[in-house]
Amino acid sequence: MSTTALNIGLIGLGAMGSGMAASLRRAGHNLHVFDVRADVAKEFASQGGKACASIAELGAACDVVVSVVVNAAQTEEVLFGKNADGSGCAASMKPGSVFVMCSTVDPNWSVALEARLEKLGILYVDAPISGGAAKAASGEMTMMTAAKPEAYAKCEQALHDMAAKVYKLGDNAGAGSKVKIINQLLAGVHIAAAAEAMALGLREGVPPEALYEVITHSAGNSWMFENRMAHVLAGDYTPLSAVDIFVKDLGLVLDMARASKFPLPLSSTAHQMFMQASTAGFAREDDSAVIKIFPGIELPTKS
Repeated sequence: MSTTALNIGLIGLGAMGSGMAASLRRAGHNLHVFDVRADVAKEFASQGGKACASIAELGAACDVVVSVVVNAAQTEEVLFGKNADGSGCAASMKPGSVFVMCSTVDPNWSVALEARLEKLGILYVDAPISGGAAKAASGEMTMMTAAKPEAYAKCEQALHDMAAKVYKLGDNAGAGSKVKIINQLLAGVHIAAAAEAMALGLREGVPPEALYEVITHSAGNSWMFENRMAHVLAGDYTPLSAVDIFVKDLGLVLDMARASKFPLPLSSTAHQMFMQASTAGFAREDDSAVIKIFPGIELPTKS
């Protein structure tokens, strides 16, 4: 239990957000939730907390608002409403309250958002997340944060209630998003490399279970190989993180590097692989479905 219960709102009860909300509820905070799927929010709140009918209602009730949506465009809608019609939470949040942004976004956009919210009297935490749904649910995920000291002062306990590791990377927005994008560079390249390795093994007739066993106990292993190739072995492409997430995130990686004319040959190749998988019809499947771009292999099927 947290030493001080806060009025916290969480927007976006997806794979990560639902786990984060559960962690906040478990810590004893006064939790308000909103999701575009009203039934999901109501089901969550049936175990504790309040499902809000609108984002504006949530903003008015909370001292800290945590946004766990997919991208910058959705974050804009959360804050300012559809087509900036004012129906978001920025108009209803009290001066001095804190907005915690957990999406993977362009760092320059995050810097600009901090300035926009400052004009409204709202404090801002640039706080991308990593670790997957299981770690979010257990409160063991990682947060890469950057914020002014006064923002940390009001919400640091809540951050620690959601994450085992809360890294403070600077006093101004953007630093957290930069580190997250670099993390996504590695994650995307590792998934693409894992898929390529498994595909070659299948092409060469190596039993996939044996290949998985050996690699996960050898120097070539990575967390992404161990995690994502288990999905391939199970023939289960239910999206925990979808192919199109890495189309977006590796696109952000390349955009950041392009601005400073920095070459990223592996990231470029991985991005093309995810683009190919998306175009082939696997956009909303688990990101391990990038393996489906390789011809002439027989993938395991779901039993």
